[in-house]
Amino acid sequence: MSTVELNQPVPDFTLPATGDQDVSLSDYRGRKNVVIYFYPKDSTPGCTTEGGDFRDHHDAFEKADTVIFGVSRDGIKSHENFKAKQSFPFELLSDKEETVCKLFDVIKLKKMYGKESLGVERSTFLIDKEGVLRQEWRKVKVAGHVEEVLEAAQGL
Repeated sequence: MSTVELNQPVPDFTLPATGDQDVSLSDYRGRKNVVIYFYPKDSTPGCTTEGGDFRDHHDAFEKADTVIFGVSRDGIKSHENFKAKQSFPFELLSDKEETVCKLFDVIKLKKMYGKESLGVERSTFLIDKEGVLRQEWRKVKVAGHVEEVLEAAQGL
């Protein structure tokens, strides 16, 4: 499977999500813009802050006709706990097989404490109502990021 490219349609995918459901990108085609943000791990400081920022701006995203999904390799049980604890008003998708992570090319070699491992690089993607990738943010720094994504969504 190739990876996504700016200004090109994003291939459809389906992942298990919180709320005991599966979410498919095609469910939103013609109806909503979609923000997909990839994050390394549930309940870690940076991921909690980023999710909280999306939560705090959720109403503004809704007004911009945009739905938000968080994606990591954690399982649904972990996602359900994280979502409940942080009161996220959006669904978290589980990509244990890394299918969608690979589609968006967010699995990268990371170094931590001198050790190398493959992990999710914090990244966000904005897909328009027609399913076309309009903007991407890679190697995201959390501070101020959500406001930038919101501004882009409002511009669609």
